[in-house]
Amino acid sequence: MVRITDAISIDDDEIHLEFIRASGPGGQNVNKVATAVQLRFDIRHSPSLSGDVRERLIRLGGKRVSDDGVLVITARRHRTQRANREDAIERLVALIRRAAQTPRPRKATRPPPASRERRLEDKKHRAKIKGSRRTPDDE
Repeated sequence: MVRITDAISIDDDEIHLEFIRASGPGGQNVNKVATAVQLRFDIRHSPSLSGDVRERLIRLGGKRVSDDGVLVITARRHRTQRANREDAIERLVALIRRAAQTPRPRKATRPPPASRERRLEDKKHRAKIKGSRRTPDDE
């Protein structure tokens, strides 16, 4: 059982871990030991998440979420399976915690009259500068 927040906890059966070979330096060891971890978490079919958290998590996951709604996190920072497994689970927990926070509703605001006036003055000034660059008409 992985504890995310007071209200959200994920069962270990929902997280699928697969060990793969890591790329990069490591000499002979990198060719024979599968230390990188690929964590898979099915967001759409997870009974632990509510609907709004599920939608926010899919949006936050971005390219890491497949079309089927499966979040894939690859951890290969460390040289051991244990450290990479912990890293992948920590990253999953951090992502779900961010999705669990409800965003503050945006309040519609209008620009103040002074800033509108400044913008128009800047536009006039820029037009005057560009106008002075033109060649004068032969009239």
